[in-house]
Amino acid sequence: MAGFKTHLTVSTIMGLGYGGAAYWFYEVAPPTCVLAGGLCAVSGMLPDVDSDSGRPLRESIAFAAAVVPMMLVDRLSKFNLATETIVLAGAFAYLIIRFGISAFVRKVTVHRGMFHSLPAAVIFGEIAFLLASGEDINLRYYKAGGVVLGYVSHLLLDEIYSIQMHRGRMRLKSSFGTGMKVFGHQFLPNLVAYALLALFTMIAIKEPGWMRGVYQRHQQYAAQRASEANEIGSGSDQQGTLLEALKTEFGDPTSWVK
Repeated sequence: MAGFKTHLTVSTIMGLGYGGAAYWFYEVAPPTCVLAGGLCAVSGMLPDVDSDSGRPLRESIAFAAAVVPMMLVDRLSKFNLATETIVLAGAFAYLIIRFGISAFVRKVTVHRGMFHSLPAAVIFGEIAFLLASGEDINLRYYKAGGVVLGYVSHLLLDEIYSIQMHRGRMRLKSSFGTGMKVFGHQFLPNLVAYALLALFTMIAIKEPGWMRGVYQRHQQYAAQRASEANEIGSGSDQQGTLLEALKTEFGDPTSWVK
């Protein structure tokens, strides 16, 4: 089985290639390439969040807790929320990831379970797609692809390390097939994994249309409120002009006997 440093090194190299290829061949903006490459590098640790050592979980949770709130800023800002509200939402997301999700994963997972599977790779890619923002949906696919690539590199490396040569003959370790699997040995983890896959697939398909509708309704509501505010302001100006004229007229005692 490949070690932590090996997984991280391979996924980082693949991330550099993934980001560099997009920049060189498709002229993707450098910040986007760096982010996608970084996601690929970190995703090489994700299958081992159920590891008994706990190091991949600590590193992955720390990265997610730092990056996810920043990825939500663009979405929240489109609703014209106050800066303080966005900061509080980011802090809440950090606490949920740092303590809630971390404790949940430690409690319910076993090493080499369904985290080491192709459905899990797709699920994490869909989560990355949902967290990514921007008008260009292809760039969101690109960022999500970085997560899937890094994740699958871990699974593939585990399978490669499960093959050994002994006295000139190839020998398969007992761990062979536990990485690039589609189904596990237990019914309940399989059910949960495929239920989550179906759920996130449906959300990922529907989300672009949903969010466009939400943004449009928000913009229409904001425009309506602005129009009402302008009308109120215009009426106030007219009332103010009339009051000033009355004050001028009746404030001068000589005007009373005209």
